Amino acid sequence: MRIVQAVFGVFHHFELARELERRGHLEAIYSTWPWARLKREGLEHAKVKTYPLLHTTEMLLLRARIDFPWLRDQLSYANALAFDEWTLRRIPPCDALIAISGAGLKTGRLVQQRGGKFICDRGSSHHRYQEQVVAEEYRRWGVNRSISDIRDTLREEETYEVADAITVPSRFAARSFVEMGVPAEKLRVIPYGVRLERFTRTGEPPADRFEVLFAGSVGLRKGVPYLLEAFAKVRHPAKRLRVVGTLHPDLKTVLDRLPRENVEFFGSVKQETLAQFMSTSHVMVLPSLEEGLALVQGQALACGCPVLCSTNTGGEDLFTDGVEGFIVPIRDVEALTEKMQQLADDPALQSRMSEAALRRVQSIGGWSDYGNQWETFLSDLTAGRPA
Repeated sequence: MRIVQAVFGVFHHFELARELERRGHLEAIYSTWPWARLKREGLEHAKVKTYPLLHTTEMLLLRARIDFPWLRDQLSYANALAFDEWTLRRIPPCDALIAISGAGLKTGRLVQQRGGKFICDRGSSHHRYQEQVVAEEYRRWGVNRSISDIRDTLREEETYEVADAITVPSRFAARSFVEMGVPAEKLRVIPYGVRLERFTRTGEPPADRFEVLFAGSVGLRKGVPYLLEAFAKVRHPAKRLRVVGTLHPDLKTVLDRLPRENVEFFGSVKQETLAQFMSTSHVMVLPSLEEGLALVQGQALACGCPVLCSTNTGGEDLFTDGVEGFIVPIRDVEALTEKMQQLADDPALQSRMSEAALRRVQSIGGWSDYGNQWETFLSDLTAGRPA
């Protein structure tokens, strides 16, 4: 098979690209990041094609803390269109194009006209479902901020319609598509893997403290306010919540209304540091309102850290509720408090869950199983067999 990929930046697509290259299927991968950043991903330069102008500009503005939503929307939409036109002019004959959602609409149609298959790879829930969840959260907290550009939404939905198949990383994400009217037979769930060589247990949680960890984008979509409220209710003489990740602008507007005693914000950290935090935490809490399958969940399990997540994180595809961690409803402060308190009060339970997490992640495996599932799926799809 000859497979081409198109992705904004990196995401999980370079993990997939390495697996496809190892199996002799990768024709090329197109990205909106420069080669200077992508060369660390372990693929030969000849297989990596880059169109970095607009995306790099967008990232530089964000790093400079220049956050004008109208400008961000214009740049993001212009980048999606220009990237698609750029790949359209360059894509070689192939059996399938795998494009991250929002990319590859015109290029996908060209591949189909040539007899190939167009796959939309969506790392989260249905775009409009996601919008609805975030809009509700903004109303709850009185946040006056645009959620997304309607042009992006319409383009996403057109892509879902045109694509031969839509891949998602979790059953939660798949259910959101079905709820929004996409036929179930068009969907394929392929959960992500874990880079076991980077995430492994490097320490132990302290016996005299209760350490809680959050890792991800620190914003309303991730349910951070509910975590802060729940953590404040946990009874322990020496507790700490470490929050790792970039602070999203929507949370900045409500942060002063939230409890922050014994909470430390670390911003973005290197993966080695994150692995150390996971190894030395009693639990990682991810109360997201919506996401496809948070990679940090598998990473935490690989470090022996139990996971407390919401039903909308894809956690059900990684571990069993009550064995390697807990799964609770979204926006449920009482449930979050109860489960954290249970772990704080019962060191033996925390230890059992930690050992179960290490066993579980071995069955999840690294990214090789992810590559195997993709290879089988691509083989079936390009041969016209039912997925």
